[in-house]
Amino acid sequence: MGKKVKKEIETPRKEPFEPLPFESKTPATVVLMLSSPEEDVLAKACYAIYKFAEKGEENKLSLLGLGALPPLCQHINHEDKRVRRNAIMAVGMMAGNVDVKIALKKLDVIPSVIEKLLPEEETVVHEFATLCLSTLSVDFVCKVQITENKGLPSLIRLLSGPDPDVTKNTLEITLNLVQDHPNRAALGELGGVPPLLALVRSEFPVIQQLALRILERLTLDRDARAAFREVQGFEKIMDFINDKDLSDLHVEALRVVSNCVADRESLLLVHQTGGLSRLIQLVVLSPAPALPEVQTSAATCIAMVARSSENRKLLHEHDVETALVGLLSAEGDGVKTAACHAVATMSIHLVSKDTFRELEALHVVVQLLSHSCVELRQAAVQALSSLTHDSQLNAAAVEEAAGVEVLVQMLSEGSSTLVSHAAATLANMADQEPLRCRILTHGAAAALVGPLQSATTTDSLLQVTRCLAALACEPHARKEFRKAGGLPPLVRLLSSRHKEVRSNACWAISVCANEEATSVELCTLGALESLQEINESPNRRNRFSEVAMFRLLASNLSVKYSVTGRLASTDITTDGFYDAGPVRPGDKVMTLEELSNQHVNRKRPVLVANAAAKPSGFVCRKAATRTSRGKSRDQKEEDKQQRDGDESNDQPEPALEKLWPPPCDTAFQKLVTEATKSVLILCDPREQYVTLARLVSEALGGAVETDRLHEFHWELHLSELKFRRRSNVVPIGSVCKGIYCHRAMLFKCLADRVGVSCSLVRGEYNRAWNEVLLPGETQPGAPPRPQPRSLYVVDLMHQPGSLLRANTPAAIQYQSI
Repeated sequence: MGKKVKKEIETPRKEPFEPLPFESKTPATVVLMLSSPEEDVLAKACYAIYKFAEKGEENKLSLLGLGALPPLCQHINHEDKRVRRNAIMAVGMMAGNVDVKIALKKLDVIPSVIEKLLPEEETVVHEFATLCLSTLSVDFVCKVQITENKGLPSLIRLLSGPDPDVTKNTLEITLNLVQDHPNRAALGELGGVPPLLALVRSEFPVIQQLALRILERLTLDRDARAAFREVQGFEKIMDFINDKDLSDLHVEALRVVSNCVADRESLLLVHQTGGLSRLIQLVVLSPAPALPEVQTSAATCIAMVARSSENRKLLHEHDVETALVGLLSAEGDGVKTAACHAVATMSIHLVSKDTFRELEALHVVVQLLSHSCVELRQAAVQALSSLTHDSQLNAAAVEEAAGVEVLVQMLSEGSSTLVSHAAATLANMADQEPLRCRILTHGAAAALVGPLQSATTTDSLLQVTRCLAALACEPHARKEFRKAGGLPPLVRLLSSRHKEVRSNACWAISVCANEEATSVELCTLGALESLQEINESPNRRNRFSEVAMFRLLASNLSVKYSVTGRLASTDITTDGFYDAGPVRPGDKVMTLEELSNQHVNRKRPVLVANAAAKPSGFVCRKAATRTSRGKSRDQKEEDKQQRDGDESNDQPEPALEKLWPPPCDTAFQKLVTEATKSVLILCDPREQYVTLARLVSEALGGAVETDRLHEFHWELHLSELKFRRRSNVVPIGSVCKGIYCHRAMLFKCLADRVGVSCSLVRGEYNRAWNEVLLPGETQPGAPPRPQPRSLYVVDLMHQPGSLLRANTPAAIQYQSI
């Protein structure tokens, strides 16, 4: 029997898995395949998603909803080249959707996409990576990420690539980046200008247009312009413009030129290389068929060049005015509009103003004011505003071309730009009196009221108020403006927050206040209080506010006396002057009409001097008359006692039917007549003042000793007058007992009417006095020589006619208690 052998156990054989052909008809299944570990499956799945997304926006949204985007973004960095390529294709295709773009920003995909711009990557990877970035680079945050991840060098390198799709996408990214100032400088420093200039000559128009648009934004930066000059960029752009076959892109090219000549260094280079002459020639000799558009851009370019004084001189030397005048009559509203803007800018140069007039440009521009195109009309009136500034001859030329009527009509239009430039032009013309009168015949003063009420821009308010100040030099202009209701909106401008508007409003008020009627209404509207507030503020005070207040008070002496307490010898009172007493700063000074309408109160009476004839339609009160002039002293005393007895009667006089205007004060009128007869016959000024002082003292109760002033019952007398007249307003002629303030006012009113110079000063506690200037007395036996004039206070109370040397104890005692 043989040896038993152990049987070996056989291991089962391992068979490989047979490849399974797979076909899916739902995108959800393909999205699940993105999780497969097999490169071939991933590559096919990414490509299938790319093809599905290529078919429309709904498919992109469907893929986003199925969660395809996160794994796709991960596969962008896959080790397998095919997977990377197909994944970036799918992401690039999907990125065009708005919702997908938002999701990509959250996934922070930009660093991974920028890595795909390296030279070792395939062209198709570059294409879809740049396509993805062109969509994302619209957003500011994404632009920052692109620059922070050093995407600019890769983009600049791709600009010189052979593939036009990559180039187009790269240009779109670059255009989005150069919208921000830091990226412009960085692009110039990294050498981005030469490839852009090369692409201007590309065979693809869309690439040419994108390159020109980038250069336009790029040359807005000073440093980028320097880099542009170093590579002869201007010469290349000008050569491009001179190519007639590329006329459809000349507009974009001219915008680059406009930026290039914005600074002095670039312009000098342009001038030295003959580029300025070539630019001006474009205005007249532009190639067809894009003639109007190119001429418009060329005129716009010239307007930008002419922003500096040095450039305007150079342009004038090249006779740019002739070229621009030719464009004013060219075809196309855009060309004419651009030409008007260029004319407005060039007209800052004084010599150019004269040149435009000699070329009859003003007649052409005036005709454009009636054009149907609003933009053209705005540009035309802007040109006229510039042409007539500081040029009387040009202003006269506008009037000769019948431009006044159209300009006045523009004041009633809603456009603030039209109103602003039309008012500025009229203001320039109104500096000449003949033109000012012709402007007013078209109702310009009333036409300014509407813009004052409805103007919404600061510039329009500035020009309208300037125009008003120029026109209001004429009395009938002030009257027309006042009747049209222009004063209320003008006064409201005093409260403007804009400093220049307040200043111009003060200027206009200072001119309008040159007559009493306007001044009174301005005060009624609160102009005086507003001006006081402005002048008291160190921040709001301006060079016209004090002048406006002075003019306002100078034309309304009643208000001036209440506010300042002083009337100079040059302040000549007229009929209607009244003394309502002092007013506190900031309080409103009431008009005589308002005071007349008040009920009788316990306040001091308002004395009014009015010798004018009674206006028709008004019934006067029975005024106390002075029939004793020229009688003997005894007869005068009897008349005075009779008047006192009449005044003690408690029966009031019948009231006026109307209290405004004030009735004629016949008693005051007789005092004026008597003063004229007794004072003007005297040659010596001293005798004139003494005689007038005694006349005033006699009329208001005679001399009163200082220690017996308390026995002079003037308060009771004035109260009786107020009661009898049923009014707080009392005519000065009806007063028979008055003290310092009453006599000083009467002295001033009589002196002004007979031509005797004196001032009126208000003190405290009912004190007031008159100051006069007289030459010093010549010593007996001394040779006659001119004597210095000295100031005297006229005594009207205690020793009527005494002239008290100012600042002496006697004068001080008279002026104070």
